[in-house]
Amino acid sequence: MSRILLLLLLPAVLWGQTVVVLKVDGMINPASADFIHRSIEQAKEHHAECLIIELNTPGGLLKSTRMIIGDFLESKIPVVVYIAPGGAQAGSAGVFITTAAHIAAMAPGTNIGAAHPVEMQGQMDSVMSKKVTNDAAAFIRSIAEKRHRNFVWAEEAVRESKSITETEALKNNVIDFVSPNLDSLLHQIDRRVVAVQQDSVMLHTRDAHIETVEMGWGESLLNIFSDPNIAYILMMLGMFGLLFELYNPGLIFPGVVGVISLIIAFYSMHTLPINYAGLALIIFGVLLFVLEIKIVSHGLLAIGGVLSFFIGSVMLIQTPSILEFAEISWSVISLTTLLTAFFFVFLLGLGLKIQKRTPVNGKEGLIGELGDAVTALNPDGTVKVHGEFWQAVAASEKISKGESIRVTGITNLKLQVERFKPTKE
Repeated sequence: MSRILLLLLLPAVLWGQTVVVLKVDGMINPASADFIHRSIEQAKEHHAECLIIELNTPGGLLKSTRMIIGDFLESKIPVVVYIAPGGAQAGSAGVFITTAAHIAAMAPGTNIGAAHPVEMQGQMDSVMSKKVTNDAAAFIRSIAEKRHRNFVWAEEAVRESKSITETEALKNNVIDFVSPNLDSLLHQIDRRVVAVQQDSVMLHTRDAHIETVEMGWGESLLNIFSDPNIAYILMMLGMFGLLFELYNPGLIFPGVVGVISLIIAFYSMHTLPINYAGLALIIFGVLLFVLEIKIVSHGLLAIGGVLSFFIGSVMLIQTPSILEFAEISWSVISLTTLLTAFFFVFLLGLGLKIQKRTPVNGKEGLIGELGDAVTALNPDGTVKVHGEFWQAVAASEKISKGESIRVTGITNLKLQVERFKPTKE
């Protein structure tokens, strides 16, 4: 009787199974690594059959990739990586992530393979290149062997940057399935037995409920900040804010914005391999721009500042590993260099020149101006300057009513004046 009851209840039990699905569309960085880690924990808490990651990435950071793979290997629920939708790719770091999944699948019209190395400073020397390549090859080979996948192709993907289509990947035992959509994938992996740590787990996904997980606002914000172009712009904004505050003490707002921008930029760049020589060149370039304002160099310091700033920006983000796919856009570098040169050489220089001019308004602008004595000044009295009546005091001799006067100073809103004697031609 109990067996009959179990058979009757089995469809209802299977119908209640849950599959957690998330999308990773973009570079692999600390934000996406934290998102995947949180999703694995959430799937574990909900007793999900598996976690499916819809992946579309050109690559990313090696440190973040290792964190994701570590989560896969330690996960207590099966992880499925599904390269989708059509036109998606799993390049560079995406190859490692797909290989590390318990089940790997691709949609039609997708590809998988290593991206070309991104070198901001040209090619690495042969010794360093060999070390990096051997390390990456051993890393992916160990993952492929653990998942019983084609470790020969995996190593070639690292050493030779090979890339293949979904049909070639299926034929060469790089992936397990080619699935046109998510529903098809759920049917294909149903009843499949996978090894999770020391246990074997059978999946029941045919009629499972799909629970979608999305990035929180904090993760989305950190994901934006992890973009090298954003981090670079924030660093420039921070430097400009502090310079504004130094040139105009007491404004407060530029200094606050500058400090906040620098903190966020340094956080973002902590996730990126910074070239400190490039950072030093940028700072030196800004120093040359400042000196151009103070010293007459006929443009030589400005030219040196542009070159130093540009070369430093190019060198700022270096990627010594072929797994990295992080670089600053050339258009962003060029535009920022031109705007920085324009700001320092023209706008800031013009502002300093204006500050050196003789004041033409306010109380300082009254000094040297002419007027008439409304009353006799002996020594105090009233004068009229610019159509305004002022209390005044004669600096030396008595001034009669109606005589012309000239302002020589001002103290506590009282003018100091002297008799004005026009010169005869």
